[in-house]
Amino acid sequence: MKKMMWILTCILTFVFVFSGSVFLKLKVPTLSNPLHVDWSDSVGTVYTDLVYGEEELNNYDLYVPADQSKETYGLVVYLHAGGFTSGDKSDDADMLKYFTSKGYVAAGINYSLRTDTNTVNLNQMSQEIKQSIPVITKEAAELGYNLDEMAISGGSAGGALALLYAYRDVDSSPIPLKMVFEGVGPPSFEPSIWLGMDNMDNPYETDEAAKAGASFASVMTGESITVEMMRNGEYKKYVDEISPYTHITKNSVPTLAAYGTYDKVVPFGLTKNFIEALRDNSVPHDFIEFKRSGHGLQNDRKESQLYFEKINEYLDKYMSH
Repeated sequence: MKKMMWILTCILTFVFVFSGSVFLKLKVPTLSNPLHVDWSDSVGTVYTDLVYGEEELNNYDLYVPADQSKETYGLVVYLHAGGFTSGDKSDDADMLKYFTSKGYVAAGINYSLRTDTNTVNLNQMSQEIKQSIPVITKEAAELGYNLDEMAISGGSAGGALALLYAYRDVDSSPIPLKMVFEGVGPPSFEPSIWLGMDNMDNPYETDEAAKAGASFASVMTGESITVEMMRNGEYKKYVDEISPYTHITKNSVPTLAAYGTYDKVVPFGLTKNFIEALRDNSVPHDFIEFKRSGHGLQNDRKESQLYFEKINEYLDKYMSH
């Protein structure tokens, strides 16, 4: 009885925090980025705060290489971290400059963020990313860079949005998507895992647990999820819609992913179904486990180096430019 009460207390505390600002749990990773380049006009040009939509944060930065001699170019998109409540495209400037130095057009995209005064959710954010790609492609062409392929990436919150685009929204892409790479992006939003109840046979049996799950699912999806929906399983269709791993098929693009075993922000248990879906569908992939690290992936230098080596390996292998 004491153990159950402790679990329920943790669940209710968790949901209480989330009810005001659910996404604050996902903070920016501290993983150092060795993908750095000395930037100058001889490397490329940055066009900042270009607009792709009507919302306040519907803007992007476009990085184009100095070499304009190619007939076509590849696009690398990076989506910023920040727990869906903070962060900015400028946070990833060094990485985007690095991709540009390799001859790619690169784009950092902002998207609407959840605040105490709005109810922005993953569905809206992912639709904004979907909306931005054709605008970016057109702008690049007007600048003299015709795009014919792309890679998409992100960290933490941005990683989840990158995976959603790669697996769920890829058919809308104006140019072929060749790969996705990301770090600690939630591949699932199943409430029982986030709330630490996935080892229970019936995690939503009690009123407290069902209410906790419904609160979590409602904030994440933007739908009005009820206790009854948690118990009869109806909630799952809404949660699956925003859970990247459920959209993986045999046609999904090659995937590079990095996660920390001791991540308390994005529970490592979320990766189980993700890995199984990639394997079951024979999707080319590399999953790098940082066995001594949490959300920041900060304690595994060898794995950190491997991850960045793999980024270059994937770009060289799957992007033709």
